[in-house]
Amino acid sequence: MAGVRRTRNWILAIATVGLLGGAGLVGVGMMRDDSGAGPIGTFSDAANAANAAPASTGPARVRAQVAPVPSGPSQAELAAQERAKRVKALDAALKKYAASAPEFSVAVLDRRTGQRYSFRGTEKYETASVVKVQVLACLLLKAQDAGRDLTATELSLAKRMIRLSDNDATTSLFAKLGRAGGVGACNKRLGLTETKVNSAWGLTRTTVNDQVKLLSELVDTSGPLDVGSRKLAYTLMSTVDDSQDWGVPAVAKAGEKFTVKNGWLARSTENYRWIINSVGRVTGPRTDISIAVLSHDNGTMSGGITSVQKVAKLTRQHLKY
Repeated sequence: MAGVRRTRNWILAIATVGLLGGAGLVGVGMMRDDSGAGPIGTFSDAANAANAAPASTGPARVRAQVAPVPSGPSQAELAAQERAKRVKALDAALKKYAASAPEFSVAVLDRRTGQRYSFRGTEKYETASVVKVQVLACLLLKAQDAGRDLTATELSLAKRMIRLSDNDATTSLFAKLGRAGGVGACNKRLGLTETKVNSAWGLTRTTVNDQVKLLSELVDTSGPLDVGSRKLAYTLMSTVDDSQDWGVPAVAKAGEKFTVKNGWLARSTENYRWIINSVGRVTGPRTDISIAVLSHDNGTMSGGITSVQKVAKLTRQHLKY
């Protein structure tokens, strides 16, 4: 009978473990038969822990950390939108003014951003004396090609040509360069694709797009003009006679510097109405722009100057350079 009781107790113990799943057993548990014969089985902590673990239901789920998707336009897109608004506003302002003013065109090149604005940018106008900037650039290139500085005579003529807008000095240098053919060949090196040189140099035809390109070449460190040539061009164009510092300089703010070359001519083929042109640069702590304004059919020289300056000021007002 004792054997039967031991067997019954063993079966009971197994059944109890199966029912409890080990959840209530801690440490080492011993079961004895009711005859006091001794332990008949033990359960370890490891077994208890295994029994206590919940049944696996498959691989653990890992919650993915998804970066938030940016909403709204980027900084670049916002800048482009702002630029488009300014251009649209300037277009409207210039069109409104053009309805009652003599014909004009204007271009602005921002060297900090590379952005260019132009209004009637490909319309051709006679240069009058702004062609003298081309003559100066070509004179400097010719000297560079020969590996020399300007001669004393060339430098004297160049100073008179730019600072005083002296026509005789210009004619001398124009001839020295090979006249229309020589200056035309030079223009290709300067990247001027919309300028047609005339044998009467003041009647050379150009566009504002070409003029801001030329102004850029005068300061481009990777362009055809070397550092000495660039420095001389800046020196001459920043020291024009006080009577000729109108046009582009009108948009310069306090503390900013400017270079300029103006052109004016009462055109006989237009009932002696005036060609008034102004090209130059304005530079400052946050500004580095080239401007060209070309116009014709002005009733008077003073009226043409007022018109050119108003156009230039409109570009600054709306483009906010």
